[in-house]
Amino acid sequence: MLLLPLLSLSALWGFVLNLTMGDGQSLLRAGTLYRTIGVTSADLGLQLQAERLRTAETLTTREPTDDLAAQRGRTDKSLAAFRQAVTEAGGAVNPELRAALDVLLTELGRLASVREGVDGGIDSRLAGLTEYNRLLDALFTLYDHLVPVSDLTIYQQAGSLQAMADAREAISREHALVAGALVDHHLTEPETAAFTEYAASRRFLHARGLAGLDVELRRPYEQVFAGEPFLTFATMEARIVKTGAPPADAEAWRSAVDRLSGELDRLGTASSQVVADRASSAATVVIVKIALAGGLGLVAVLASIIISVRFGRRLAGELAALRTAALELSERRLPDLVERLRKGDDVDVRKEAKAIRVNGSAEITDVARAFGSVQRTAVNAAVGQAALRRGIGQVFVNLSRRKQGLLHRQLALLDSMQRRTHDPDRLEELFRLDHLTTRMRRHAESLLVLSGAPPARAWRRPVPVLDIVRAAVAEVEDYTRIDVETGRHLPASSVDGGAAADLTHLVAELLENATIYSPPDTRVQVRGDLVSNGYAIEVEDHGPGMSAAEYASYNALLARPPEFDLADSDRLGLFVVARLAERHGIQVRLRRSPFGGTTAIALLPKALLADQAAPERGAGDAEPGLPARTRKKPLAVVSAGTHAGLPRRVRQTGRAARAEDRPAEPDEKKERSPDEVRDLFSAFQRGTERAREEANDEGDA
Repeated sequence: MLLLPLLSLSALWGFVLNLTMGDGQSLLRAGTLYRTIGVTSADLGLQLQAERLRTAETLTTREPTDDLAAQRGRTDKSLAAFRQAVTEAGGAVNPELRAALDVLLTELGRLASVREGVDGGIDSRLAGLTEYNRLLDALFTLYDHLVPVSDLTIYQQAGSLQAMADAREAISREHALVAGALVDHHLTEPETAAFTEYAASRRFLHARGLAGLDVELRRPYEQVFAGEPFLTFATMEARIVKTGAPPADAEAWRSAVDRLSGELDRLGTASSQVVADRASSAATVVIVKIALAGGLGLVAVLASIIISVRFGRRLAGELAALRTAALELSERRLPDLVERLRKGDDVDVRKEAKAIRVNGSAEITDVARAFGSVQRTAVNAAVGQAALRRGIGQVFVNLSRRKQGLLHRQLALLDSMQRRTHDPDRLEELFRLDHLTTRMRRHAESLLVLSGAPPARAWRRPVPVLDIVRAAVAEVEDYTRIDVETGRHLPASSVDGGAAADLTHLVAELLENATIYSPPDTRVQVRGDLVSNGYAIEVEDHGPGMSAAEYASYNALLARPPEFDLADSDRLGLFVVARLAERHGIQVRLRRSPFGGTTAIALLPKALLADQAAPERGAGDAEPGLPARTRKKPLAVVSAGTHAGLPRRVRQTGRAARAEDRPAEPDEKKERSPDEVRDLFSAFQRGTERAREEANDEGDA
């Protein structure tokens, strides 16, 4: 456990030591480069600038002068010193600097050919000066690689000084152009454009350099820029840019430029020496720090190894014991406790929340006590949650039992009132109230389902699936939109009486969702069929449907119902369906209908199907539980009428109902007789409320 940290510490120490040594070497190398290449290249740059100035005058007069010849000699001498300095630098030259040196030496090799072109009469003055500018550009590119230091402050100051040197070169280029123009008193248009470019570059580089210099290095430059030579030069420079003509007073221009150039050259040399001294001092300090850090770091690494070897084994043993106790708590004791609480077992909190016993250092025992505290908190929370769930479930049961008792009495009272009523309008209102009470009873039973209590109603004998579906339809508010397809679309079969009430409730919840989440002018189809795995009941609506993610979420809830959450009451119906399906092993799944909307499929297992076959009926026998006017065709689809919510016409499957199959309707406003209405309602009531039939042996539980 401690070997990897020790190896990492040793590797990190070596890496930091090597990195710091590299910084020190870079600082020392910077000093070497300054003393060799830096000093000689600066002198070479000054000589090339002076030769370029005299070349500009020669290109104007077309007459070589002794001054130009003497200057070429000084340039050759400075070039030889530079080449010797490159040789002396040796290992201090890194690959990047070597590439810049190679480019510069190649350009300097062209110096002889440039001079020959000048002596032979080059086409234009600007072209000759441009050749010298190329040599100086290569030299200034070398300057950019002469600061190989990792100290950010030193690097920033060196970069700013380089910007000031570039500005000094721009002044020299301006002076060379103007020096030639002062001979013939004329600046060509290309020369004016070049002068304007040099002036803009000079102003930018001066601003950039001053912004990066610290107070010590910036103050001398500010004094120079505030002096008379620079102000005179800047005024004349601006006038040349504006007029495109050389200055009228040639002597004033030469005097201002010479004085300004001398001050800038001296200041540049002094500033470079200051930066070089700083680099040397920083290198010395870094090396001292490296020695101290390296030695102390080595001692620390060795001490860490010794201490780790000594205490590693003891710590590993203590942690192993703590790990074993924690795993036992998290993987065995707490899950078993939660499972027992979920099953409703009584739990002794003091016995179950016993402390974790481990031996070791104070930190290990503190962690063990912390685990024990977490354990006690978790056990108390789990017990409290279980008690809360039991209490809520008991509240659900009590409320449901009380409501069911009142609703059963109300249903019995309504049945008695319906039998004594002869007024069709009054009978119609009683029927609506009866239907409303039936729906209220279903909602009361939902509380029993959520609490986990057994169903309140059960039958001893099997119940036909058709009767279950019709009873479910009767418990839906918008039942007039539901079409129950009988015959080949709902083959005869029976369900065990003990599950009949729950199955009726389940189908009613699916029908309720189908009618609520579909347009009011659409129909809801109910079909059923015997399949290899049992009996499938399909409820199909023509609503907007849902997204694939919503179908997946709802199907996961129906397949594995979680603990009921009081905060998630929007999906109460789905919770009820999921609980009922889990109780009897029914598989419920939602999917998108090919015709739009949603199809809910409830697959009843074979264990719920009774062996008792459906009773045989003759051609003239009436289907039980249906009104007389809806029994004529065995393949009919039950539809809704307009009078009191009772069926009024029969729609044939696959063809329109014939005139002789429909009841006579000479006048929509014709009133039915009380006996006729009572017979219709009694027949429909027997088909939809199997629980109140006198033929049941058991009745409501």
